[in-house]
Amino acid sequence: MELRQIRYFLALAEECHFGRAAARLHVAQPALSQQIKQLEKELGTALFTRSTRHVALTEAGRHFIEYARSLTTQEEQARRHMTELATGHMGRVSIGFIGTATYDLLPQVARTVRAHMPNVTMDLRGELLTPDLVDGLLAGTYDLAVLRGTVEHEDIRTTLLRSESLVAVLPSHHPLAGRSHVALEELADEPFVIHPSRSRSSMYDQVLAACRRAGFQPPSLMEVGETATLVVFVAAGHGVALVPASVQSLSLSSVAYVPITENESVDLVLARRARGSTPATEQVSSVIRRCAHDLEHPESPAPTPTLEK
Repeated sequence: MELRQIRYFLALAEECHFGRAAARLHVAQPALSQQIKQLEKELGTALFTRSTRHVALTEAGRHFIEYARSLTTQEEQARRHMTELATGHMGRVSIGFIGTATYDLLPQVARTVRAHMPNVTMDLRGELLTPDLVDGLLAGTYDLAVLRGTVEHEDIRTTLLRSESLVAVLPSHHPLAGRSHVALEELADEPFVIHPSRSRSSMYDQVLAACRRAGFQPPSLMEVGETATLVVFVAAGHGVALVPASVQSLSLSSVAYVPITENESVDLVLARRARGSTPATEQVSSVIRRCAHDLEHPESPAPTPTLEK
């Protein structure tokens, strides 16, 4: 039994006329008749009664029609499923986000993929550190990772998403909290709340390097793993902090975000394995780049991502 024969049977069952069914199928009438006879032979029963003027389903034909419709529906679903997999419109993609990208980029990516790629399932993990994300990429835990700094590994390639200025986070009652700008040297005597000093922890190194360029070393450091917790600790009066400007989307009434006069910035990059990327991963990668662009340039948003069909 072939799917072609099933389609021929359904067309004839609906038209009850060999000529009309053949025209609908774009085949010669003798070819249609031959395929129907072959199908009946394989099934061991007649599906139609035929006369010179009339074609009608037999009782067996009426029973068989539901099976035939089910088979063609399954075939269409299988073809559609395979097409969506091949074009990246179906699949599963695991993405890890550095903590400071969790508040603005992650929600935007999730909304866009849900709206334009509903058959792609995303496993999203936020508030992670760069070392964990790099290890996760190499181990296959993550297909994509949004992280800070550079990654020097032959099996990982990166794409710059945006460069962000550092801003100071101060308790709302701090004497400098009401300023439009603050020089880093004005924070020289303040304790700092900072991301962990683990190997390759980019924000730890970036913040201390900025302080050194301003001519000081913070008198004390309190290391905190998650960015949200870091901001809460500043609000509680444990010190001040330097964070990428996007963290300002984490609004707390008890802290003030104040731009610094120095030109200090950090890069946000998209990382993936150099080989073995799936079509769905490529599609989601495109969405992440587009969302990062729109968030960086809200005054002139780029067009909605045009996904490949």
